[in-house]
Amino acid sequence: MSARSQVQVEATIRRHRMLRAGDRVGVAVSGGADSVALLLLLLELREKLGITLLVAHFNHQLRGAESDTDEAFVRELAARHGLEFVAGRADVAARARENRWNLEDAARRLRYAFFEELVTAGRADRIAVGHTVDDQAETVLARLARGTGPAGLAGIYPVVGHVVRPLLETRREELRRELRKRGQEWREDASNRDMARLRARVRHSVLPHIERELQSAAVKHLSELASLVREDESFWAAVVQSCFVSSVAANDAGLSISIADMLEPKAIAGPLGHVAGDTRVLEAVSKRLIRRLAAESRGQRGQLTALHVEQVLRLSREGQSGQRVQLPGGTEVERVFDRLVFARPREMLAEGAEETTKAMPSYEYSVTLPEEGTATVVIPEIQKRLCLKVIDWPGGAGDTSILDATLDRDLLRPPLIFRNWRPGDAYRPVGRQGTRKVKRLFQEHRVPARERTSWPVLTSSGKLAWAGALPVAEEFATSEGTRAAVVIGEETL
Repeated sequence: MSARSQVQVEATIRRHRMLRAGDRVGVAVSGGADSVALLLLLLELREKLGITLLVAHFNHQLRGAESDTDEAFVRELAARHGLEFVAGRADVAARARENRWNLEDAARRLRYAFFEELVTAGRADRIAVGHTVDDQAETVLARLARGTGPAGLAGIYPVVGHVVRPLLETRREELRRELRKRGQEWREDASNRDMARLRARVRHSVLPHIERELQSAAVKHLSELASLVREDESFWAAVVQSCFVSSVAANDAGLSISIADMLEPKAIAGPLGHVAGDTRVLEAVSKRLIRRLAAESRGQRGQLTALHVEQVLRLSREGQSGQRVQLPGGTEVERVFDRLVFARPREMLAEGAEETTKAMPSYEYSVTLPEEGTATVVIPEIQKRLCLKVIDWPGGAGDTSILDATLDRDLLRPPLIFRNWRPGDAYRPVGRQGTRKVKRLFQEHRVPARERTSWPVLTSSGKLAWAGALPVAEEFATSEGTRAAVVIGEETL
């Protein structure tokens, strides 16, 4: 691939912190031009990035012998470059019928479930997929056509969990041109040209027409729009999270919030300052808070529309106790006097009832703290990866939010153990007088009951030093004399 493409892809990877030295990267290769080009580019960049590669292919079994030929093509491509090849397969059409899923949605679900299995099994740290800037523009246009809000305009995210998209700032035609120059073949999926599909019409008809007749830089502009919206969404997500943590109560039946906190979210005063009393601002936050509550509550996926959100708002403003609104996915919102209750779907309540009969998940993993860099522990019991990162500490102790989350490396003593929280666990949180039980801190920080049983903590020589999103222990907290700090990050597998 050209030096220009290498520079562009490397810049994308570094800008979005997609990969770290030492990562084992599973490259998702369908056999199409984009994924083949992604593999070749990462092969050329792997030494510079300090990564190792394996090739992952998922056979959707939708096109009979053609699907098997695609798999054989990718297997041979991996062998030619001396790379490990891992294949997954599923009868996507049968699973779609069984679960009443859209065929495209079923394919995506099963494909990404395969990728997740690779990470969970420790065979890969990251999965690189071949979405291009053209895919980004097509996604934004397709969502506009179907109807979407600001969140939909954010398009495809560069990094989602363990999935990264190094080609998201690269044009599709540029990749194909380079493949042709080097004589590299690829496989064409005929279904991509099925004009009965909205995505195919956008790709082969609508977007080319816009570029030709309206704006030649349309793809670039649509991608930039998505990027700007993602920045705004990050801000709004932080505001809504603040409101959610401070106002939402949880129990086995679901989530609840007071009518007052729904209509006038008190937690926005800090981030939004003097505009917090503006009714337009309050309504904007309320609507996003409703979406967050619905997302946390519902079981099967369903499309929450603006109409559903308005119905919940009307229930808050004008409803009587006992009145209800039904949301997609089985969630029911009921007004109970001065509160709204987002009740879980019956199937989730049944699952929850079964889970309460099971013993608390118990786990314990030791970790060695490095002098510098990062140590990682995978905890399959809670489907999380915990990363201890050692950083320089140039006098950052003045920031209370940083103090709450960082440990002094030199105060930690082996053995360092990650384990689940246990009844009776207690410690003195940084900045507080006296010891607090973790159970009490769960209540203070509005940690939902369903999250508490498997909550991770870190002990240093038997003493509790860190407890997830709760403040760190005063005994191990950073201070002005700290030379190096430890930040612990959590990633969902």
